Amino acid sequence: MHQAAPDHPIMACRIGCGACCIAPSISSPLPGMPDGKPAGVRCVNLSNDNRCQIFGKPERPAVCSSFQPDPDICGHSTHEALQLITLLERATNPK
Repeated sequence: MHQAAPDHPIMACRIGCGACCIAPSISSPLPGMPDGKPAGVRCVNLSNDNRCQIFGKPERPAVCSSFQPDPDICGHSTHEALQLITLLERATNPK
């Protein structure tokens, strides 16, 4: 469970953001994306209003289920979240 420091409150996911379903690469197979998802590519399971269509379902990959929103990663807007997650993706890409 995500524990927050007193000066770092737990963040609720912004409904309709979808940045975590677009910016990062996902190496696990996903429904409709058996080879995973490249960074910057919209997950096929993300609806037009940026909601995960497999949220809470057993076929949702563990990496997706374990993601916890955090102000340091998600920022204060969807635009900022896309930028921050993209920067993290680039910084951690071994290529």
